[in-house]
Amino acid sequence: MRQPAGVILAGGQSTRMGGGDKGLLCLGDRPLLDRVIDRFQPQVCELALNANGNPGRFVEFGLPVVADSIDGFAGPLAGVLAGLDWAALQGHTHIVTAAADTPFFPCDLVPRLLDAAQDKPIALAATPDPKRGMARHPTFGLWPVALKDDLRQALRDGVRKVVQWTDRHGAATAEFSADPFDPFFNVNTPEDMTRAEGLLR
Repeated sequence: MRQPAGVILAGGQSTRMGGGDKGLLCLGDRPLLDRVIDRFQPQVCELALNANGNPGRFVEFGLPVVADSIDGFAGPLAGVLAGLDWAALQGHTHIVTAAADTPFFPCDLVPRLLDAAQDKPIALAATPDPKRGMARHPTFGLWPVALKDDLRQALRDGVRKVVQWTDRHGAATAEFSADPFDPFFNVNTPEDMTRAEGLLR
């Protein structure tokens, strides 16, 4: 498999942060999105941003911006589809996605997902969870461009939960440590931002 392209998912509505773009909020002295790009760019062959609305607000980051093609904020799967459609036009066979509000995700995310996939078409990141054993993080995954039309139809049929679709096709799990904290911790609320500030130190 060739090195995948990367797609940062920033198409959510950020309701728990009062709306707007979480990725543009500053963590320390830099936007969240800037920190995500720094972690992601070295791991992929090309990088794009999935976001809706006016793409001009992201111009400083120098990334192509791809919007959802499914109307009505259909969730992360719509962002995955937008990324797959973009990747197909660039000639890529796979993408890896990462969330724009998760500044501490692993620097070896992509190789670990590739290693986990083996004979499965999709791989999702996961960390230990005291209640569930392993908790999957469905916005952090490896996705084949070959499934883009299948995903498009699933979204048209009303599928919104990521694992509802991935479980149809078989998804491998790449397991990451949650010590000293879960690297997939994401900034959803002002309290989360305060916690993230503490993790920078």
